[in-house]
Amino acid sequence: MKALKYIPLAAVALVAAPSLGLAQDAATGAPAEHTSYILTTLLFLVGGFLVFWMAAGFAMLEAGLVRSKNVTMQLTKNIALFSIAAIMYWLVGFNLMYPGDGWLIDGVLGPLFAMTSLEPMGVAPEETALDYASVGSDFFFQLMFCATTASIVSGTLAERIKLWPFLIFVVVLTGFIYPMQASWDWGGGFLESSFGFMDFAGSTLVHSVGGWAALAGALVLGPRLGKYKDGKTNPMPGSNLALATLGTFILWLGWFGFNGGSQLAMGTVGDVADVSRIFANTNMAAAAGAVTALILTQVLYGKVDLTMVLNGALAGLVSITAEPLAPSLFLALVIGGIGGVIVVFAVPLLDKLKIDDVVGAIPVHLFAGIWGTLAVVLTGGYTGEATIGGQITGIVVIGAFAFVTSLVVWFILKAVMGIRVSQESEMTGLDVAELGMEAYPDFTKG
Repeated sequence: MKALKYIPLAAVALVAAPSLGLAQDAATGAPAEHTSYILTTLLFLVGGFLVFWMAAGFAMLEAGLVRSKNVTMQLTKNIALFSIAAIMYWLVGFNLMYPGDGWLIDGVLGPLFAMTSLEPMGVAPEETALDYASVGSDFFFQLMFCATTASIVSGTLAERIKLWPFLIFVVVLTGFIYPMQASWDWGGGFLESSFGFMDFAGSTLVHSVGGWAALAGALVLGPRLGKYKDGKTNPMPGSNLALATLGTFILWLGWFGFNGGSQLAMGTVGDVADVSRIFANTNMAAAAGAVTALILTQVLYGKVDLTMVLNGALAGLVSITAEPLAPSLFLALVIGGIGGVIVVFAVPLLDKLKIDDVVGAIPVHLFAGIWGTLAVVLTGGYTGEATIGGQITGIVVIGAFAFVTSLVVWFILKAVMGIRVSQESEMTGLDVAELGMEAYPDFTKG
């Protein structure tokens, strides 16, 4: 009897199929304008809400990897940073990132404080520009990438940063730093036009930028109390590895929207085939990163380290993000696997340098992001024309800009209002000291 309820759906599909066929131009097989516009808009909307779900992934990952006395603070930071990013990207970021003909400095600086406007309500498709997608869907999709950049910073600086200075930094990062540097490639700026830099979905433009901002903050903020003492690194285990694992799977799921939506078109058979290719490569890279970290930790430490495996999967995802379309499945496996290697060796390297990264975001997003951007030359990118010189130029220019501007903002915040909680507050936990509430009031320990 269950099968009977699908008969109406099948009938609808049979009726709709000829209509979609008629939407193709009889001479060329190309889609009609309306079809392309609708399907690409749908891609942005579906991809966008998948990337939005990554906000929950970051929140769960960070909540699981911090100590129980700081969980509420991490959750507060994550919902606040996303909300701030949404407002700042509307107020400044979207048009700064995609200036069109409105550059203030050609190829370098777009218009400042040019607020985003949507299409008028009820306007028929034939009255709009049909060669792309709706403004609302494009804005919504691109906003999610902006918010992701801020999420990366949150985890690194956990357990010792004040709430309001962090949120002020998010205002600057999402409103100005992120969209400005992204305009140099995705907005048609000088890195794309003069150097041929390619970053399909943001290994550098999103992930490395978040990593550079996190590194600058970690250097100014300093490590947690007791993390490095008497020449030793003292482990500070997270509160809930189940939450951390859930967060990783949510991020993995959201990444299909992150990379798949970055195809930016779904109006032809070729576009849809490419989106499916991106999904498959993205998944392969994540799996390879996880398995590589699984094996390496067993070999190096005699036991598997779950947190390394989780970050290995994320590093594989970051690594493939710069070019998820062009590689074969085997090459995607290699690219993602190297991302897993990077994490396993970079995490202890940061500890040797006494750079305290609570969740491992710098190895995952910065180091693996650099690797993924360089790996584009293995295929030449989706145009086949990527060069090592162009990729290195983009990495260096964007890295220097993101790190220096973030460092300046962190130093200003430190001088004006202070960015670190007191020793007493840090020992008590930020949940009580900063917020007056605990995530686990019946179980919290120091």
